[in-house]
Amino acid sequence: MHNNPIINDPILRKDFIAFLANCIFDRRVTQIQNVLAYRTRYITVVLEDIFQNQNASAVLRTCDCLGVQDIHIIEDKHKYNINPQVVMGSTKWLTIKKYNGPNCSLTAIESLKANGYRIVATSPHTKKVKLDDFNIHNGKVALFFGTELTGLSETVLSNADEFITIPMYGFTESYNISVSAALVLFSLTKKLRESDIHHQLTNDESENLLLSWLKASTKNWEMMEKRFLSEKNIKTL
Repeated sequence: MHNNPIINDPILRKDFIAFLANCIFDRRVTQIQNVLAYRTRYITVVLEDIFQNQNASAVLRTCDCLGVQDIHIIEDKHKYNINPQVVMGSTKWLTIKKYNGPNCSLTAIESLKANGYRIVATSPHTKKVKLDDFNIHNGKVALFFGTELTGLSETVLSNADEFITIPMYGFTESYNISVSAALVLFSLTKKLRESDIHHQLTNDESENLLLSWLKASTKNWEMMEKRFLSEKNIKTL
């Protein structure tokens, strides 16, 4: 259990959220609440061993723009480093989980499946369904994207539940990964918002994310937290 009482005590957490909200402009609080209403974990993105950091960073930026909260990054041969000029600060609004070490692709797949996700591989070379025909109603979706050079690993392809492809009408056989992700995510998030699927965050998820975003929007939030706890006469370890 975390020793921070704000994390452990739901009532205290609500009070601290109100405390922080009073420290920033009302329009910023309104913006955060509006963005939060569109956030989803029904769709998540998995980037497998992307060696071009600017492309991976562009995908993260797209996820934020389209309301996809969670991104999973598999670091097998290549370590991902954020390109600040590309992400434009989007990473502080996202939840990023990294996997590395032996069989990290399989570890990511097993973790996602355990949390109820369909493993959906984006690949032009396998039995697949076209993007427009993909059924969003069959359960949560984990979209796997690989490198432009080699695509997804055999581990992902052999463990995928479904395959999805974007129609192409030129000579080039694949899109840039950042373009692929943007096209797929725009299409599927649009379908999701227009559906009757309950895809929004739970109340607890929303509250935790709201607290995280308020901290990201508040200068010296650590000092503000100490002041809040002091006013509540609460001591921390």
